[in-house]
Amino acid sequence: MALRLIEMVLQEKDGAELRDLLKEHQVLEHRQLRLPDGEVLVRILLDAERNEAVLDLLENRYTGEAGNRVVVLPVEATLPRAEPKPEPETTATLDQPSSEEKPSGRIGREELYEDIKDAAECSRVYLAMVVLSTIVAAIGLYYNSVAIIIGAMVIAPLLGPNMALALATTLGDLTLLRRALLTALTGIAMTMVLSVIIGVLLQVDPATPEIASRNGVGLGDITVALASGAAGALAFTTGVSTTLIGVMVAVALLPPLVAFGLLLGGGHAALAMGALSLFLMNLICVNLAGVTTFLVQGIRPATWWEKDRAVKSTRIAIVLWAVLLAGLVGMIVLWQKG
Repeated sequence: MALRLIEMVLQEKDGAELRDLLKEHQVLEHRQLRLPDGEVLVRILLDAERNEAVLDLLENRYTGEAGNRVVVLPVEATLPRAEPKPEPETTATLDQPSSEEKPSGRIGREELYEDIKDAAECSRVYLAMVVLSTIVAAIGLYYNSVAIIIGAMVIAPLLGPNMALALATTLGDLTLLRRALLTALTGIAMTMVLSVIIGVLLQVDPATPEIASRNGVGLGDITVALASGAAGALAFTTGVSTTLIGVMVAVALLPPLVAFGLLLGGGHAALAMGALSLFLMNLICVNLAGVTTFLVQGIRPATWWEKDRAVKSTRIAIVLWAVLLAGLVGMIVLWQKG
């Protein structure tokens, strides 16, 4: 696991208190540098998976005062090398969280939030990448070129909004939820409109293998979408590169949506509905798997009132996604039999 360096300026009296509080946490190094006006610069080196507890401690006790800000920095390497400390033998009590509630093998909640929040911004770059990936995917589908379609997946920025939607549901964060929904819906709308225009301009052949393979839903498609959503959430929570995982999510979402637009623009409405059903199925599965993975990873809000709201929103989201998935599967089965 990677290392993190936490820095914060405190009053000297608070620095002495913090020194005692940190004895309960397994930090690799803790130093305090004296500054003018009776302040100290606190520097804490620790494993990334342990910084959530320390950040919660600093936030609850010290960030309420004006001018107090916690800064978390990634650490590439240290010399001498930081050796992991053995886990202390403790017994669970009412005041001490159980091992199931402690984060394990993942980055802290606040660091995760910042990463996903930035990835969910509806910026000019995001919109440009949506347009470019749609054009490339449409060309790949039209010419039946797997290589070009894969190139479109590399461009497509679809991972961020969907993971932000899943995280916002898990944390009960309405602000992030609205932002993620706006970004996701904007990208979907732009892709649909642009691909329909391309379908009108080109003579789309629905028998093209790459298009024909995306005008229906199979069990394998559901499995891929669920795996993509889980992999996307794991990529963010473990702090690894999300580039390749983003390609996996884009494979599940972008080609079916572009195929829908091409078929609709080419006048093949019935086949276009099949491609749209595949896209909706994948969208539901990606978000359902993302929420579930965040829950399994132990992503929870910091305060009890936020936890209560998060539990309610998570239950509603899981039930909603599950009902939509079941309903869509039922409609597809009935449609295929009819």
